[in-house]
Amino acid sequence: MPTLILASQSPRRKALLTESGYSFFTKKSFVSEDMQQPLHPAKTVEELARRKAEAVFFEYPEDVVLGADTVVACDDTILGKPDGSVEARAMLKQLSSRSHYVYTGVALLAPQRRAVFHAVTEVRFYPLDNRLIDEYIASEEPYDKAGAYGIQGKGRLFVEAIFGDYFNVVGLPISRTARELMEVGVYPSFT
Repeated sequence: MPTLILASQSPRRKALLTESGYSFFTKKSFVSEDMQQPLHPAKTVEELARRKAEAVFFEYPEDVVLGADTVVACDDTILGKPDGSVEARAMLKQLSSRSHYVYTGVALLAPQRRAVFHAVTEVRFYPLDNRLIDEYIASEEPYDKAGAYGIQGKGRLFVEAIFGDYFNVVGLPISRTARELMEVGVYPSFT
């Protein structure tokens, strides 16, 4: 069986793969996430996932490399990871009482196959009052997450409804990814 390499240090992606029965190792890719020109969020995450996977695949061309990138989009604006509490507060206020979209791009590179795709999930938030936002920011959970929240953590308290793949919001559409991995001979172990 080919070796699977995750081109990411994301603890959420690592957990999803591990909990799904995959054996892999991680290798951080050092690539620029700057985009020359603004793209639709779906194209942005596909491009960034491809860059990450290609950087690692260059070093390990005989293995299977998985790269991913997730963004939150609201009003056609991409919300990345907040730089601090002011930006986190602004993002959470923008998401309050409305729907937004979470896009995850995935790139799978193997000697015999290349696949790049994305998943999109709609998430609707309840109204968020200032006290709830302040408490959440004080937890420091928002700082390493696109859109300033983690649905798998305390941010789950904000979610009124979700339409689409929950795991996509966590950071990896694992069911679709599993099908792509099986195409290149990488299967999970359930024992």
